[in-house]
Amino acid sequence: MRDLTFYFDFVSPFSYIGLHRLRELSGVRVAYRPVLFAGLLNHWGQKGPAEIAAKRRWTYRWCHWWAGSLGIAFRFPAEHPFNPLPHLRLCIAAGSTPEAVRAIFDSIWTTGGSAADPRILSGLYDRLGATTEQANSKDVKDALRANTENAAARGVFGVPTFEADGELFWGADSIGFLKSFLESPSVLRNPEIRRLDGLPVAAARRTS
Repeated sequence: MRDLTFYFDFVSPFSYIGLHRLRELSGVRVAYRPVLFAGLLNHWGQKGPAEIAAKRRWTYRWCHWWAGSLGIAFRFPAEHPFNPLPHLRLCIAAGSTPEAVRAIFDSIWTTGGSAADPRILSGLYDRLGATTEQANSKDVKDALRANTENAAARGVFGVPTFEADGELFWGADSIGFLKSFLESPSVLRNPEIRRLDGLPVAAARRTS
């Protein structure tokens, strides 16, 4: 059994697709690690896909088609992006179990409803046996912050990211790459990859 860490944020449609693609892996034990995507973006100085109008349009179209092609039930929520903090904190309060992660993702990405609807959130609290007091506690807030900071320190820059044996695989489309690595670590541990990891930068664009 191989240990795998799944870094995700409920605001990310790619994280939702990545959750479903975990079933393509065998012989893995998954640790579910909710992180704040906005925190990762701030750490690395990036913009999210939804913050670039043309990329937002493409992302929504692509995710709709891709999920359908994979046979995954999928519908964008009524507003996107939305504030995922209540969902992330609820997940941690509920123990970040596979059941909690799936229930929260499904409530957002299969109904077309508003992720911020208090009735939906209240139903999730009841279903997962957690309270708003627990989710808004200092311990939970600190845990989410630590998850995000530790992920960034390990080199996680986006969601979803899968970590296996200290190696990071970014994106729901990296499952094939991850599977190859799990079957043979030499996929990444070879002289050419070491050369690529140390490749010098010859030019860089100006940033304001």
